[in-house]
Amino acid sequence: MKSIRKKYFWIILFLLAAGTGYYLYSSANSESKEVRYVTARAQKGPMATSVSASGSIIVDQLVNVDPRISGTVYGLAVSVGDSVKKGQLLFMIDNDELSIDADRAYSSYLQAMASLENAKANKKEAKNVYEDSNSEEKKITKKKLDAAEISVEVAERNVKTSWKAHQNALKNASETRAVSTIDGTVIEINIENGDSLNDSSSGNGDKTPIIIGDLGTVKAEVQVNEVDISNVKVGQTATVAIDAIDGLSLTGKVEKIDALGTTNSGVVTYGIVISLDSLDDRIRPGMNVSAEIITNSKEDAVIIPSSAIKTRNGKNYVQVMNGQIPEDRQIEIGITNNTRTEIVSGVNEGDNIVTRAVDSHKSSNANDSGDEKSDLQKSNDRNGPRGFPGRDMMIRM
Repeated sequence: MKSIRKKYFWIILFLLAAGTGYYLYSSANSESKEVRYVTARAQKGPMATSVSASGSIIVDQLVNVDPRISGTVYGLAVSVGDSVKKGQLLFMIDNDELSIDADRAYSSYLQAMASLENAKANKKEAKNVYEDSNSEEKKITKKKLDAAEISVEVAERNVKTSWKAHQNALKNASETRAVSTIDGTVIEINIENGDSLNDSSSGNGDKTPIIIGDLGTVKAEVQVNEVDISNVKVGQTATVAIDAIDGLSLTGKVEKIDALGTTNSGVVTYGIVISLDSLDDRIRPGMNVSAEIITNSKEDAVIIPSSAIKTRNGKNYVQVMNGQIPEDRQIEIGITNNTRTEIVSGVNEGDNIVTRAVDSHKSSNANDSGDEKSDLQKSNDRNGPRGFPGRDMMIRM
């Protein structure tokens, strides 16, 4: 009886062990089937990094038409947007005092010339007297001669001063005609007929009366954040989009970088001027622009999605599919942007790279591996690897 019970005991124990083993095997196999690997092929192609910036269109060659004389504006002959030629009349200034001042200055010049002639005559007479005087008289006549020579020097200086004053008065009188000094376009007008100008700050409300610009010299001026400015260099290529003109994108080059930054709400930015390779008649000064400055580029780089890169012990690695099984490969990265990264070594063109793993139980990402995630990957997890066609879905059986 005891032997029968013992026999049943071992049979039951065996069945329990077999059932447990089968359950564990089935569970593991079931969970394995539910893990899917999203992959992307490593590709060769052009790779670039860029810095984004925004700003506006400026005119490099501007002229302020700002006569430094007082008077009343009349005869305004142009409007904003008009094309003008060098020397073309823009407006007139009514000021009768200017011509009167010029006449007075000329009279002063003539008087100075007359005084000079008298001084020269007196000097000649004093010299003759000095030469004809005896030894006892020479001491007195010498003093008179010296005084006469000084009078000539003073008279000569007065002539020069009065002549300059006359020329300045003529110049001021000529500025009653305000003309353009370049060929260009009228960009801004801040005066009207009847406005008063003063000789210290011309214009209405202390603004420049008229601004003329050569629209053939329009450029983009953008602001770059202090974090990115170290990557920007003169001569780098840029693309400039005009916000107000759909579909218009121009190429150009970085021409100038401000040495000093400006602070606004605690953010420091640096001004960048981009010269444009071509122009469009629709572009106007002040239009808002968005620019992408190419800071680095490679023509034939091995590229993978940035989201595939993970970090362990300070070293970067990716998972490459070997058949149905992913294997870790240490890599060396080159240039990178928000979505793509150049691989210098460790990955070959055509390798099937794991970008993420999908577990239906945990809804986890293959990159969610504790501290095995780089800052670059954490940023790119939110964006996902864009621009990589031909992704494969691998299922581990």
